[in-house]
Amino acid sequence: MDRAAGTGMEKLPPGIWKIVAVTVCGTLLAQMDATVVNVSLSQLAADLHASLQWIQWVTSGYLLALALTLPLNGWLVERLGAKRVYLLCFTGFTLSSALCAMSWSANSLIGFRILQGMSGGLMAPMAQLMIAKAAGKQMARVAGYAIVPVLLGPVAGPVLAGTVLQYATWHWLFLINVPIGVLGIVLAILFLPRDGHEERSSRKLDIGGLLLLSPALVLLLYGMEHLNEHAGLAAFGLSLALLAGFFYKARRDGERALLDLKLFRRRVFATAAITQFTGNGLLFAVQMLVPVYLMRGAGESPSMTGWLMAPMGMGMMITSPLVGRLTQRYGIRGTSSRGAMLALVSTLMLIYLSIERLNPWLVGMVLFLRGMGTSAVGIPSMSAAYASVPRAELPMATTSMNIVQRLGGPTLTTLCAGFLGWRLGGAQIGAGRPGAFPESFALLCGLQLLLWLATLRLPRDMEEAEESKKTAAAA
Repeated sequence: MDRAAGTGMEKLPPGIWKIVAVTVCGTLLAQMDATVVNVSLSQLAADLHASLQWIQWVTSGYLLALALTLPLNGWLVERLGAKRVYLLCFTGFTLSSALCAMSWSANSLIGFRILQGMSGGLMAPMAQLMIAKAAGKQMARVAGYAIVPVLLGPVAGPVLAGTVLQYATWHWLFLINVPIGVLGIVLAILFLPRDGHEERSSRKLDIGGLLLLSPALVLLLYGMEHLNEHAGLAAFGLSLALLAGFFYKARRDGERALLDLKLFRRRVFATAAITQFTGNGLLFAVQMLVPVYLMRGAGESPSMTGWLMAPMGMGMMITSPLVGRLTQRYGIRGTSSRGAMLALVSTLMLIYLSIERLNPWLVGMVLFLRGMGTSAVGIPSMSAAYASVPRAELPMATTSMNIVQRLGGPTLTTLCAGFLGWRLGGAQIGAGRPGAFPESFALLCGLQLLLWLATLRLPRDMEEAEESKKTAAAA
């Protein structure tokens, strides 16, 4: 029997749900704004007299700006405290939303969206940090509930945008954030705990590291999305050079660096980071590859494809609130490895479905199971990562983990898209080369197998994860 099996559900810390509600409010707004504009791009292009290629930077600029400020997270929290940083970010996000609504041209809207992304990019790691501090050993249980509203963001964003555009102008896509933002700021002031002075640090900002890492992340994300263009290849190459320079400098500077690389020398944290990178990357890769197969390989309509993809999100939302209880019963390793195995089996079934005649009901069931398995991997491994580091290092750990997560999506998506394009050999998707999609799903299975192997190296339970924290503190 697992060590966690015999334990009951421990009592949650007081006030934890107030903290979750306030922090999730900001994260949900930032997530929704990453998708809400996609529906309105054609209308924005017409109203602001811009080409579709240029106006798409309203979305791309926002997403790239999310990565630009992320390396600052750890230093800001150490200097100002988590609550103050969250309030500054939430205020900046709300004000920049109002500025977006007042935009008079495509250039001004893109500029204000970049400001919005820079402030919104820190809200997700701030939410994770404050929940981790407040929840302690109950992190998996609390995070399982906290992530459900965030999962609704990509689903609710396009629906909200379509409704707004039907009855009002595009300006209201941004104005709607203002009253919600003001309410969220007031609630944050009232309910978020004060930061202890003992958690503050006067560590100087590693400006050299910031000038290397922030542009490197932006160029890497841009380059991987545009590898088929000369500009994308140049950006990718430059990002690798900047990253090499950053790692050399960070290794030389040690604890004075923007990111303390010694975190990744600890087994539990490094294993959790690999799990987060691979799991997040596979989630995005599947969201890219399956719709392409359904529409181009199986000939399904876009609307039918949307309905077939919905069960995966439903599986994630149904499972997430149960992850805490599963972790209590099976432990961190048991829950994550079982989830990874379920996702692996469902991915193997995708190979079969791509060879045989498409059965929509079976596709929906397979994707539902895959969503369930995916949800059971991420939260326990993240809980293990935060439990394995001393409290004073949580801001640095949160920054590092969010960077790793953010890079996983475009990395594995680009890998799978490149493999599919290579197997198609320039042929039009849906014509010839019938093995291209089964082979692409086989690549997904290989990556999913690596994820399962990584989960087997996670700590057995929270007690084992916290033992590694004591070892790190003694060292």
